[in-house]
Amino acid sequence: QVQLVESGGGLVQPGGSLRLSCAASGGTFSIDTMAGWFRQALGKEREIVAAIRWNGGSTYYNGIAKGRFIITRDNAKNTVYLQMISLKPEYTAVYYCGAGPNSSWPPSFDVSACGSWGRGTQITVTS
Repeated sequence: QVQLVESGGGLVQPGGSLRLSCAASGGTFSIDTMAGWFRQALGKEREIVAAIRWNGGSTYYNGIAKGRFIITRDNAKNTVYLQMISLKPEYTAVYYCGAGPNSSWPPSFDVSACGSWGRGTQITVTS
């Protein structure tokens, strides 16, 4: 399985922006990959935030992400990005990058569908 390495998290004030990166290490995202960003708040289960099909770049967003987050991928850099704007304190969580075989959109593409994971990056939104 390809190894994933996230970066870009940190401390941000409400209304601020961040861009997360997820780079493939020791391998590449294949054309049949679906990659996604998940978040896990303290005491809660990991949930999908956004997903992208490597082939074609079509995207999915859950409710909290629509209008605030944009997921993109860079084929040449083997990297998936999550641009986040207008952040709120309730978005505080550890954000994980996951990847697995191409599938239908969530709920089919979920935690169990990802064979590769990064270690996560903490985002804390606070004033």
